[in-house]
Amino acid sequence: MNYNIRGENLEVTPAIREYVEKKVGKLEKYFDTTPIADVNVNLQVHNNQQSIEVTIPMPQLLLRAEDTHNDLYAAIDLVVEKLERQIRKYKTKVNRKFRQEGSLKYMFTNDIETVEEDEDELEVVRTKRFNLKPMDAEEAILQMDMLGHSFFVFSNSINGDTNVVYRRKDGRYGLIEPE
Repeated sequence: MNYNIRGENLEVTPAIREYVEKKVGKLEKYFDTTPIADVNVNLQVHNNQQSIEVTIPMPQLLLRAEDTHNDLYAAIDLVVEKLERQIRKYKTKVNRKFRQEGSLKYMFTNDIETVEEDEDELEVVRTKRFNLKPMDAEEAILQMDMLGHSFFVFSNSINGDTNVVYRRKDGRYGLIEPE
């Protein structure tokens, strides 16, 4: 795996780099062969909070996790635990759904324990229906804020597409639109 480690408001020292590579490198044990992938690690410091975000794009699989803690090394440990849970969950899902040769099932080693998911975990517990009012993104953000929601689905008045505006963790807004 190729590591791309970046620091925001933080200098990535050789000790931090080595710790990240050692911890994230342990994920290789979950695969039959060492995955050829770029590991993108973003380390941040905001108000004495240490944040880490790890993204590992692979063919047919995207692993991504982030965590925040007062201690950078603890945040690294927590994010690796999240990635391990994701891998076990993917393996369980793959074992259930894909039994044919060449599927993702054969990407993982068989030594991993699988996670028994609660059947309720993937259950839709509420369905909501509403009319999509044509509006622009600014009006949709105002509607979202008025309702106190973290996202809002609307019909874009310019092109007629269904779009979503959402509040990001940094307090700013994002727009999701189809390609």
